[in-house]
Amino acid sequence: MLKLAVFDFDSTLMDGETIDFFAEELGLGEQVAAITEEAMSGRLDFFESLQQRASLLKGLDYSVVQRISQSLPYMNGAKETIAELKKRGLTVVCFSGGFRTATGYAKDILGYDADFSNVLHEKDGKLTGLVGGDMMFGHSKGDMLQRLQNILGVSEKETLVCGDGANDLSMFAHAGTRVAFCARDILEREANIIIKEKDLTKILSEI
Repeated sequence: MLKLAVFDFDSTLMDGETIDFFAEELGLGEQVAAITEEAMSGRLDFFESLQQRASLLKGLDYSVVQRISQSLPYMNGAKETIAELKKRGLTVVCFSGGFRTATGYAKDILGYDADFSNVLHEKDGKLTGLVGGDMMFGHSKGDMLQRLQNILGVSEKETLVCGDGANDLSMFAHAGTRVAFCARDILEREANIIIKEKDLTKILSEI
């Protein structure tokens, strides 16, 4: 029986990549999206890609970051899926290589229990180009998942994980139910549930 569900945020619970929305404000959307794609496909180290992309956002008003973070398009079925999983008794958590401004705001809207993500450093109301946080590395999600399982007393067999990109691989290594959601090939190869349609409720009939 499943007891814990961990979801990625960008392109999983949310329809898009938060950092790409920020970059569009600076006219750097295509440049940042290209780096994101390389990282999510496993061709670029996640930590290096995060540093590169965050540095390109230097000078962006923090008020703009907050406004965008609070107006993101959530994935079809995200709220309903989380509500159903919680009804079934699961703890539902969000792990994101993205940012707390987005995952923290979405927590009460989508209904998950906790979020672990990164923080864009701001000073005097503008981004400095620096970033820190819980999910900085390719191995971060797997590392955090193991810690969470230990705290909650949950086994791999009792854990569901769901994501779309290469930085989700590390948590796939520690879960019995592995959902690749509209995912890159590198993740689909390690999944035992593959969802091709942008509708998270499709997961519910598979578990």
